[in-house]
Amino acid sequence: MTHWRSIALGLWPALFIGGLAVLPMLRLVWFGATEPLPFAQQGGDFWQGLLAIWQDDYLRGRIVWSLTQAGVTTFLAVSLGVPVAWVMARWRFAGRGWLLQTLMLPFVVPTLVAAMGVLAWWGPQGVLGQWLPWTASESPWLLIAGNLFFNLCLVIRAGVAGFSSQSAAQFDVARTLGATPWRTFWRLELPHAMPAILSAASLVFLYCLGGFGLALLLGGQAYATAEVAIYTLVAHELELVLASQLALWMLLFTGIVVGLYAWLQMRHATPRGADVMVPRDLQKKQWWPRIGIAWVWLVCGAVSLAPLLAIFIKALSASAATWAHVLSAETGAALFNTLRFSAAGLVVALVLGVCHALVGGRYWWWRMWGLLPLMVSPVMIAFGLLLVVPHWLDHWPLLVGAYALLAMPLVVQPMAQALDALPTAWADAARSLGATPWRVWWRVTLPLVRPALRRGAAFALATMVGEFAVTLFLSRPEWTTLTTLIYQHLGRAGRTQLESAWVLSAGLLCLTLWLFWLIEKPSKRGSHA
Repeated sequence: MTHWRSIALGLWPALFIGGLAVLPMLRLVWFGATEPLPFAQQGGDFWQGLLAIWQDDYLRGRIVWSLTQAGVTTFLAVSLGVPVAWVMARWRFAGRGWLLQTLMLPFVVPTLVAAMGVLAWWGPQGVLGQWLPWTASESPWLLIAGNLFFNLCLVIRAGVAGFSSQSAAQFDVARTLGATPWRTFWRLELPHAMPAILSAASLVFLYCLGGFGLALLLGGQAYATAEVAIYTLVAHELELVLASQLALWMLLFTGIVVGLYAWLQMRHATPRGADVMVPRDLQKKQWWPRIGIAWVWLVCGAVSLAPLLAIFIKALSASAATWAHVLSAETGAALFNTLRFSAAGLVVALVLGVCHALVGGRYWWWRMWGLLPLMVSPVMIAFGLLLVVPHWLDHWPLLVGAYALLAMPLVVQPMAQALDALPTAWADAARSLGATPWRVWWRVTLPLVRPALRRGAAFALATMVGEFAVTLFLSRPEWTTLTTLIYQHLGRAGRTQLESAWVLSAGLLCLTLWLFWLIEKPSKRGSHA
């Protein structure tokens, strides 16, 4: 690919990300820097206005709580996930492969459905929560449980990869020299896996810090995070200045965490060797590995699987009147909006994501540009668009564009990795035989990267079907999707409304998993061809 062709190919994704991500963020920064806070001193400069937000007890409390809940969740995720990862990396047991695949469900399940699952399992009226005194309403542990559902799998999968890359020769030498299993773990295995665990921990902290849907449903007013406070200030109180200043502080904290994650990735990146540890079979007289395996099933079952099963339990226990209420024209319209907005966003994300990935192989900084939407929360993007193009809010292409922006990195990442793994000799041979660049792409490159493209499309579609934060900011009443309809049912009084939310959550979960399977399934068959 020539230099000028690369520029032409990457122009559209560059303008798309710049217009829908960078420009709103710059407008948000400018708005927060030029407008004084209501309680700030008159005539103060930008820094005085930025620091003045700490004078308000409520806003200061939202920032402190956001950092606190992210830190507590990260600590619990590492404490629970590292032992699970070590057992899964060292021992082979029935259901191990299935469990590793099932741990990917949090990346597919919509945020609102996950929150409903946590309520159905851990909530005051949940299957298990009704017997636990610390799961009462307005409890901080509900939000932490929801964050664990989404992020525990990050630590487990990163830990499995880190422990599995341990050199088998070093391990054997340590045991031969008389090191106990406990000493070998602390002095050899854990330090080797620690870079991967720290990288995953920084991602967990980042996702908890910028989460919105879980905090909105599970945190309540008493434990609202800064993201929820920004939404409340904009949507209900019209305090745009306060919201923008609060958003600037959250951007600052998010940027620090993103920088830490990038530094860890670059500082501790090591190639995987050939002499690595492989899982061992259980021996009949070994009892302590069986305790570890029981711990694996207990943690993964209670944190990652039980909330999803609890949704179906709640939905099946709903009355016939609730099912009749759900099967209405309102639900049909919401389903139609969900599918059409997601389908349109998927087309945009696929086209721009592929173009960006093709150029990203030549320029590393360009690949980082494509991952920029992952570094900014959906609330920040929606708020920035609200400031940049307020007169376009009644046009549905803006909503579709926001969908595609959030889903685009999920296409770019697997496509870029697949393109990096392609042998360049095949494309060179096709060009030497007279094939045009378009024919090389269509007949050589695309068949080889199609599994990665389908995988990225599956995750992108699942993300857009369950998108909630951007939809809540930019949607109109006639654009109601399934996620916003569930939220509307939760805001209405009555037992029927709550049961309707359970039924709709179960339906949205089934729809998401079915669409994910529909796209991802052919890639598995194709990968064996």
